[in-house]
Amino acid sequence: MTETNSELIRSSAAQLADKLAAREVSAVEVTQAHLDRIAAVDGKVHAFLHVNTDEALAVAAEVDAIRAAGGAAAGELHALAGVPIAVKDLIVTVGQPTTAGSKILEGWHSPYDATVVKRLRAARMPILGKTNLDEFAMGSSTEHSAFGPTHNPWDLDRIPGGSGGGSAAAVAAFEAPLALGTDTGGSIRQPGAVTGTVGVKPTYGGVSRYGAIAMASSLDQIGPVSRTVLDSALLHQVIGGHDPHDSTSLQDPLEDLVAAARTGNVDGMKIGIIKELHGEGYQAGVENRFNESLELLKAAGAEIVEVSCPNFKYALGAYYLIMPSEASSNLAKFDGVRYGLRVLPEDGPMTIERVMGATRAAGFGDEVKRRIILGTYALSAGYYDAYYGSAQKVRTLIQRDFEAAFAKADVLISPTAPTTAFKLGEKLNDPLAMYLNDVATIPANMAGVPGLSLPGGLADEDGLPVGVQLLAPARQDARLYRVGAVLEALLEAQWGGPLLDKAPSLTAPSLTDSAPAVAAGAPASHGGSHS
Repeated sequence: MTETNSELIRSSAAQLADKLAAREVSAVEVTQAHLDRIAAVDGKVHAFLHVNTDEALAVAAEVDAIRAAGGAAAGELHALAGVPIAVKDLIVTVGQPTTAGSKILEGWHSPYDATVVKRLRAARMPILGKTNLDEFAMGSSTEHSAFGPTHNPWDLDRIPGGSGGGSAAAVAAFEAPLALGTDTGGSIRQPGAVTGTVGVKPTYGGVSRYGAIAMASSLDQIGPVSRTVLDSALLHQVIGGHDPHDSTSLQDPLEDLVAAARTGNVDGMKIGIIKELHGEGYQAGVENRFNESLELLKAAGAEIVEVSCPNFKYALGAYYLIMPSEASSNLAKFDGVRYGLRVLPEDGPMTIERVMGATRAAGFGDEVKRRIILGTYALSAGYYDAYYGSAQKVRTLIQRDFEAAFAKADVLISPTAPTTAFKLGEKLNDPLAMYLNDVATIPANMAGVPGLSLPGGLADEDGLPVGVQLLAPARQDARLYRVGAVLEALLEAQWGGPLLDKAPSLTAPSLTDSAPAVAAGAPASHGGSHS
């Protein structure tokens, strides 16, 4: 990779936007630099399931042509026009496959674009491709993809978080400046924490879910993945706002999130430490970096107060009843009849029920099957009130805890995840240990409030990234960007630059020699079509 390309891939989305607007570089050059990076390192990282080379370059060339022509059309180009982006393969796209990381949808092409994809296209942002994920977004490590795991760019033997580990790893590995993820219980924020990237879960309904393959409809939320707080605000501004296609979409006008990120200020703000989301059970290095962030905010003029959310201790249990219950209902459509994989039974009568059974047995992985069985049981006659009904009551208590906490603080703060990235395979045989990684992120989804994770530094024990999570009241996403931008600037001043500057080079000979191979079965679709 040339020095110019290296500079381009390491530039933030905001920096690229400025260079493109000033015509210091072309959109084709920017897009090609990222495609070259994908070709160079994704064999080790496996962030992408499909690379969209031809279309991405065509969109970039169109942006360049409009800018070269000048006039009104050039003046109307979006600020992010020509800045490339990756999209989690749970979000449907015309012209590219959407697999949801599952064999049951391998090779399937959607006939329509998700609303967020339409908005990316309207902004003329080249879509680099589709990123890897845990199958149907069910997981905390991106090890449950039917096409092989994604590897953490900081240590290729470790997980990149989940379910959106592909999007976070792509951004952390400088394969894309921006990405879209989905967050049901922390699937944008937890990968952000363990890869040293920024991940945002908007207020529920603040970004359209139309075209995101549903896992748990009352919890799912699309949001931005980036390397800076400002970049997340820029992308959030593109994808946010009301959508009549989504019945849960908020009709509120979108705040100026970019202005909030550019004029961050915490002077006089009350920032609440959540008593139940730190301390016992959290890695010492995670706690140390979290406490240092608190001191920086305090020095910047914020008042640090402690708040208690006693019902948060029930959030994990309630979530793992509500989420699988909704998932078992949402995944009923994958039956081998309408679209996707169809497996015919080898013997006996050819009934719809037997085709469905054979298809789902072959097409779904173990984690998906586990959650469908759990959800179906929780919704079954005789158990509905005891399990699903009780979990919904706990959800109400969690919402009340947030209301009480926000009466005392403008923004809440906690570690994003209790530990740094663990080794690939370490928790695959212990689902409960895997689920505990979402203990700090789940409450926000249960209450629908927005959350932002940003890099908090490197843990003392292993030198791996730690995340700091900020939470704001519903519809107050701008507060996250205002506080997040301040904390990011203070931390980067302390580090002498972005945290990702400290990440190992994926093109170093030592990494090339020792990098784990992409798992067998991963689609080799780094061209114009899905294999």
